[in-house]
Amino acid sequence: MNKDQIYADPLGHIQDFRFDSTVVDVFPDMIQRSVPGYQTIIQTIGKLTARYQQPDSRYYDLGCSLGAATLSMRRNIRASGCEVIGVDNSEAMVARCQSHLQAFRSDVPARAELGDIRQVQMDNAAMVVSNFTLQFLPPEDRDLLVQRIYQALKPGGIFVLSEKIVEADTTTHDLLIDLHHDFKRANGYSELEISQKRTALENVMRPDSKSQHQARLEAAGFSHISVWFQCFNFCSLVAIKQGAAA
Repeated sequence: MNKDQIYADPLGHIQDFRFDSTVVDVFPDMIQRSVPGYQTIIQTIGKLTARYQQPDSRYYDLGCSLGAATLSMRRNIRASGCEVIGVDNSEAMVARCQSHLQAFRSDVPARAELGDIRQVQMDNAAMVVSNFTLQFLPPEDRDLLVQRIYQALKPGGIFVLSEKIVEADTTTHDLLIDLHHDFKRANGYSELEISQKRTALENVMRPDSKSQHQARLEAAGFSHISVWFQCFNFCSLVAIKQGAAA
């Protein structure tokens, strides 16, 4: 696993963050050292897959990156007639994800597609995952995507949404940011790396609050919604479409 040193040296001009080949090469290290609870989220996606799987269904990983959630779903599907589809708009990510899928043998078909998750055709879904992806979309596009996810899910289907969040209260918001920065320091990131990474992300990542996510899910039609995980300013929600599984 290559070490993330993208922002280790002073940069005269900090470009907006992109999921290019440079990021792909260090992404496993970056995500482990930057996102608290990431492995717990990936492992739990597998457990949720086992619990909510339905035969003859599709499982979507929107913003699949290297395919951690894609693989977690695939490993836990025992129902017949299923397929897993990862979608990402980074060519470098999709290529690496596809190689990971090919390296793990399974009877469950799985593929990674290059595309815009706002335009991907989804249907007959038992499960949809969006892991730290919605926050990179323009805010005005988020409601429609969640509505499309709801419509694509079968009755009893599940949506897992993991996101970085903001707090409406400035005191607790600042506290969670400080705790997250402490987490990154403990994992070996310098003050320079933390500062430069934050600058690179500020124009491309615009997080919502938990209440915004919950309101969006309710507006789409989900009636069973819960924040099942939170560590600092990172959380994961589960939303279940009403109705018995087929």
